[in-house]
Amino acid sequence: MKPEEFNHTIVPMRAGLKEQARRMTGDDALAEDLVQEVMLRMWSMRQSLERYSDKRALAVTILRNMVRDRWRHSRLEQGKPYDGGEPVAEDLTAERHDEAELVRLIVDHLPPLQARIFRMKEIEGYDSKEIMQITGCSAESLRQNLSRARRKILSDFTKLTRMRVKNNVDDTTGRTLS
Repeated sequence: MKPEEFNHTIVPMRAGLKEQARRMTGDDALAEDLVQEVMLRMWSMRQSLERYSDKRALAVTILRNMVRDRWRHSRLEQGKPYDGGEPVAEDLTAERHDEAELVRLIVDHLPPLQARIFRMKEIEGYDSKEIMQITGCSAESLRQNLSRARRKILSDFTKLTRMRVKNNVDDTTGRTLS
């Protein structure tokens, strides 16, 4: 898609996207930021936009995913694991929080590509096609890296939890309980 075509087709969607973003977030400034990010993403994929029959639906999907990503990210920054739902009243126990923190630490120690792919797929909710586009991985490579990451996380999590139980260690202080 040429720049003139982009300006004629995509840019006019901006006002409608901003209104939708405002409804989704309740914040004018955040809505403007999100729409700007959508426009940048659409611009970066302008060479492949012809293959999408409904460009507005694509823009709305990108916007919706960005809103979800920001919500998930804010939950993670607050130490609240993403539970797959929308914002609800908190009922997380200290144990779940500790387990989530342990998984975060394990993910931080994975090889960089595996950690990135795992975060994008399991935490940020990207689909496989998006991850392949972003990382440049083939479908087989993506599947293998994700599988290896999951196995390593499960293995390390199991080992560490068994060690905690065996040693009867208090997760919050690191002191042995007697």
